[in-house]
Amino acid sequence: MYTTHPFQGHRLHLTSVCGKGHTAVEMAMNYKEDASRRKETSGDDKEALTCPVCLEIYENPMRVECKHVFCTNCLFALQKPKKPICAVCRSPLKGAARAIEIERKLEETPASCNGCGTQVYMKKLRSHNATCAKYQEFISEGVKASMKDQHPSLSSVPNRFTFTCPFCNAKNLDQDSLVEHCITSHTGEYGRMVCPICSSMPWGDPNFRSADLIQHLKIRHKFSYDTFVDYSVDEDEMLQEAIELSLQDRNMRL
Repeated sequence: MYTTHPFQGHRLHLTSVCGKGHTAVEMAMNYKEDASRRKETSGDDKEALTCPVCLEIYENPMRVECKHVFCTNCLFALQKPKKPICAVCRSPLKGAARAIEIERKLEETPASCNGCGTQVYMKKLRSHNATCAKYQEFISEGVKASMKDQHPSLSSVPNRFTFTCPFCNAKNLDQDSLVEHCITSHTGEYGRMVCPICSSMPWGDPNFRSADLIQHLKIRHKFSYDTFVDYSVDEDEMLQEAIELSLQDRNMRL
């Protein structure tokens, strides 16, 4: 007959194996707490390793003079204007060097896919998400949910801030970058295409295709709509107003 719990001997044996007076149960509880802390740290790291421009995990991170970090491609986009500024602090955008410590964290920090739950290192998360069907479903459901919560008058408003190149599908280009990209990379390429800038405007026809999109961009979109636009005004009126403002500015400098 047992005078103690039948598994007491096993408990004592595990105590001696674990050492320092910790039982197997205590060790398991400590491991669970450590795992929870690791998960929280991983979440913090994910936020710290997210580019402020594209809001994705850093890809080839670069640090500028003001100490802010951007993906290499995002930094190239920020450098397009004649007087580039930092997207975070708005100071002049100067200098650029590899953010080696960020690269190291990307290689060492694990994260879970929000779609399938697979654990991958941060450096591989973007490429994993791009091919994970469950992650695409996760994003799609999130978009649908947010659209339901929006005011009806807002859900139909197009995105006028970034565009996709109709030639090569390069994404996240602002208007100036789109025009420059198309002229630099696609001059000489032809085909009837919808102008993404025009189609995003209230007066735009999403089905209207330009026979020569490059020339259309040169003629119509050499200035930024967001600088001059009153979106309730007809495009030709707005263009004429922009020309008049430009002439006034030129006369003042002469």
